[in-house]
Amino acid sequence: MRRTIQVRISRGDRQFVAECLDLPVVTQAVTLDELAANIREAIGLHLEGDLAALGFSSNPTILATMELEAVA
Repeated sequence: MRRTIQVRISRGDRQFVAECLDLPVVTQAVTLDELAANIREAIGLHLEGDLAALGFSSNPTILATMELEAVA
């Protein structure tokens, strides 16, 4: 049973984008705080119901990684 939901964050032209690696969930926001709230809500809505049937523990953790541009 999985305990972690992985999310990759990248910076778009005008907004941050969060994409789940484990679920078909993508969201965006202008700030990282707003993005964190959006991704929690989107994952929560996607996982409504029986988490065990989807292979997740009853209280999974969201692990986010962010892609940074290299400094030239």
